[in-house]
Amino acid sequence: MKGKMFYKIRIKDMPEFERPRERLIRFGPQSLNNSELLAILLRTGTKQDNVLELSNKLLAKYDLSKLSEIGVTELKNIYGIGDAKACQIVSVFELMKRFDTYSNKKIQKIKTSSDAAKLLMKRLRSSKKEHFYVLFLDVRHNLLKCKSIFTGTISSNAVYPREIFKEALVESAAAVIFIHNHPSGDPTPSDEDIQLTNQMRKLGTVMSVEVLDHIIIGNKGYTSMKETGVI
Repeated sequence: MKGKMFYKIRIKDMPEFERPRERLIRFGPQSLNNSELLAILLRTGTKQDNVLELSNKLLAKYDLSKLSEIGVTELKNIYGIGDAKACQIVSVFELMKRFDTYSNKKIQKIKTSSDAAKLLMKRLRSSKKEHFYVLFLDVRHNLLKCKSIFTGTISSNAVYPREIFKEALVESAAAVIFIHNHPSGDPTPSDEDIQLTNQMRKLGTVMSVEVLDHIIIGNKGYTSMKETGVI
């Protein structure tokens, strides 16, 4: 007995009013769900699944937050995702992160710890890697530069204080704020965080660059060492 043959519906065989691209053109992107938007990005499916079904499978395995953090290698473990599609997904999320950082740079004056945290909250709160950033400020606490210093396990051995303050002098910065994330999601400062911050403060005093704060970002918020009295 021959097995039954199943035929997948191709996107081009769907009525126009159901096709994601045509609906986006007619009604705007807000009318599409996440799977439909992702389908437009991916463009094609596989022999087994049309592009909408491939998108649904991808979002069933990873929510948008997780999808924004995984790399090309992990994406390629999914059937139907090759180099091109993996690079498209990674690229669009990286552009989103850069846009968030660029948009937040409109906050020119850093008046509070909240102002500083907002600059990098979206980029860092769901990251599975530890990232260390420095905000360089002028004497009026206007933002001069936001720079990524290190990615990996943050420690006094991994972050080079002298290089940070050398950069501060190049930027004519009067003050700095350190921001890094905890991939665990818990923004409580570790003993290592406190030790590193105290080391930075001592060197900052010598270099006449004030360390205003060290902010730890978690998945639901942040902790300011200044506001909590740690420093």
